[in-house]
Amino acid sequence: MLSDEIIDIYNKCRLYFYMQVFSRFENREATLTTVESFSMECIKALGEPTIQEFANMMGISAPNAAYKVNSLIQKGYIEKVQSANDKREYHLRPTQKFLDYYNVSYAYVKKLEERCKRRFTSEELEKLDEMLRIISTELMPELNEKNFHK
Repeated sequence: MLSDEIIDIYNKCRLYFYMQVFSRFENREATLTTVESFSMECIKALGEPTIQEFANMMGISAPNAAYKVNSLIQKGYIEKVQSANDKREYHLRPTQKFLDYYNVSYAYVKKLEERCKRRFTSEELEKLDEMLRIISTELMPELNEKNFHK
């Protein structure tokens, strides 16, 4: 079934990410809690949201979101950047420290992409790309980042 295949791919990508992250714990302190890791992934996915936009996506209060954000700032994973349009507004931007941590999952995606290029024809890859884009943009409306911005 298609749903089984989607779940299988999703689980394998998560497992690879977790394997890589946990293998690094032996060499360094684990500085992000599980909730902070989820929070960082949401901030990254939203593309420099405000605290309110982050709170909306997570379904939490603004004070709770501010508390989580301040902890992530103290740990050096995000920074607040003043909006060019509205000087009263600040956006959350992941730091290089987070990007180094997060790139573990991107490395596997790139590896998977290279394997797909070797396995499938260019026509098949174009169709897969089109189908994935449709799934992401049309078939997952509740996760459209526009829903979480003002």
